[in-house]
Amino acid sequence: MTRITFDNVSKSYDNVQPLREISFSIEPGEFFVLVGPSGCGKSTLLRMIAGLESVTSGSLLFDGQRMNDVEPRQRDVGMVFQNYALYPHLTVAENLAFPLEIRKESRSVISAAVEQVAHTLGLTDLLARRPKQLSGGQRQRVAVGRAIIRRPRVFLFDEPLSNLDAQLRTHMRTELRSLQRELGVTTVYVTHDQVEAMTMSDRMAILNGGAIQQVGTPAEIYDRPANTFVASFTGSPPMNLIPWNGRILGVRPERIQSTGFEGALSLPVTIGAVEFIGHEWLIHATHDNTSITMRCHEQGSASPGKSAVWYLNHDDARWF
Repeated sequence: MTRITFDNVSKSYDNVQPLREISFSIEPGEFFVLVGPSGCGKSTLLRMIAGLESVTSGSLLFDGQRMNDVEPRQRDVGMVFQNYALYPHLTVAENLAFPLEIRKESRSVISAAVEQVAHTLGLTDLLARRPKQLSGGQRQRVAVGRAIIRRPRVFLFDEPLSNLDAQLRTHMRTELRSLQRELGVTTVYVTHDQVEAMTMSDRMAILNGGAIQQVGTPAEIYDRPANTFVASFTGSPPMNLIPWNGRILGVRPERIQSTGFEGALSLPVTIGAVEFIGHEWLIHATHDNTSITMRCHEQGSASPGKSAVWYLNHDDARWF
């Protein structure tokens, strides 16, 4: 298992600097997610690990060894791209075997490896098919299989689920996470979907504007966001941000209550939309022209246009 370290890494193109002074470490065997909006620099970081992007300044280290000038093929990483990058003229078995053929492994070694990976990923009955004969989820599993078959020291995933429908994406999240736990290989996963990041990661780094905003476990980032960007980017719905006596009060929707209690902060609101999403209600309202959402298990008396007072505990508030 490999530890990956970014030590004051920056990236520049002419007068543009997509990454600025990035410093953090990914622990051996960790499932680490890079998340942020489009253009924040997360894919550039991933490509630096693979050796597909150069480091302008600072150091990229694998287990303490500086990798800045190491060729991609010598880094021993397996990468899965958004578009899967399968060879259309090869069968599933041939796509899986390709990385081992490049290494000139024996036919017996290749055959055994293909059989094992196909069994692990549920591809055994598909080995004779070509990519155009597969569903999106099946193609995604083949791409993963091709990455893991040579047992690299690091797995890299660049938004591999973005082309799948919502239900299949949820299923594949679980499959990928289980597979990574089984293999124990250090994994770096890029996504713009904060729900995907929260559900899959051991730890995550949130980027914006080419800079790290926060690194931590999903629970740490959800409960203690470092700034208003992280607060508004994480959670669905995100944290409410309410101007309050010259500061900003942050509170998660599920921490707001419709019934008063001793010592509570009170928020007079006007109810807007009321949404029922199966297992809970989302009540949207405004307070002094600020939009606020409460998540609750019952609609109660909330209805559009009605005035109400909502309450929250001081201990549940995050001040910015």
